Amino acid sequence: MQSVEIKAIENYDFNLWLPLWKGYQRFYEVDIPESVTLRTWARFLDPAEPLHAALAMGGGKTLGLVHSIYHRSTWATGDHCYLQDLFVADKARGSGIGRALIEHVYADAKRRGASCVHWLAHESNHNAMQLYDRIADRSEFIQYRKLFA
Repeated sequence: MQSVEIKAIENYDFNLWLPLWKGYQRFYEVDIPESVTLRTWARFLDPAEPLHAALAMGGGKTLGLVHSIYHRSTWATGDHCYLQDLFVADKARGSGIGRALIEHVYADAKRRGASCVHWLAHESNHNAMQLYDRIADRSEFIQYRKLFA
């Protein structure tokens, strides 16, 4: 793995984060409205919000991003940490950046007293699931959801 630094985002990182956020959307073939993107960015920077974001930096480039959300659980006294978004730039994939970003979330969750970190994987994302199967336990639960416009 190349030398990489994982850092919490700061206000001036928007222009580093945005191209990765757009790359993430292209990967999943979604188009998140700009108003949602700007509100999400503001939430990352608001200390009262449970949302967090970090960037992977290396060789003078932004290589990946991770977003997490802390929430209460009825199954534990410690919060749960939902790793909502993980994205590594095309040219940096397979170099350990994804693992470093997940380990960053693990360390932050432990520091905050969370009882677990959990996330979803798209069933077609086999490359990512190879990593996930090495560093986490696969749940037996299936996600159900109802979207509202």
